[in-house]
Amino acid sequence: MTVLTNAQDATLEVTESENEHLVQPPRFASLNMTRNTQSSANSIEILYDVSLHVSVELGRTDMTIRDILSLGVGSVVGLTKLAGEPVDILINGKPIARGEVVVIDDKFGVRVMDILSPQDRINSLR
Repeated sequence: MTVLTNAQDATLEVTESENEHLVQPPRFASLNMTRNTQSSANSIEILYDVSLHVSVELGRTDMTIRDILSLGVGSVVGLTKLAGEPVDILINGKPIARGEVVVIDDKFGVRVMDILSPQDRINSLR
C-alpha cells in the first residue's frame, strides 16, 4: 500500500484503485409468477385495508394577515359556498364527490349526492 503525502498523491491513488476493479452488470434473480399470484395481483381486494384520509370542505376564503390576527372567540369567517350548497368530499386532498351535510345523533355527516366523473377529477388536478 502506498502512503499518501498530499492531495495530488491521493487523486493518483484513487485512480489507480479504480482501474483494479472489474466492472460487471448486476445479476438479478428471475421473477416467476404463478397463476395464483397473478390472480391476486390483479384483484382490488389486496387494497381493501389501505387507509385513506377523507375530508369534507365546506368552503374557502382569502384573508389578509391583519384579518387573521384579529380573529378571536366568536369571530365569524365567511366562506365562498352558500348555505345549502353541496360540500366537496376529498380523498387524500383530491375532490372525488359532492354531498350535503346531515346531522346523525348530534354528529355531522355527509350524504353523497354526486360522484365526480374521471374527467372532472382529472380537470380538478390542473
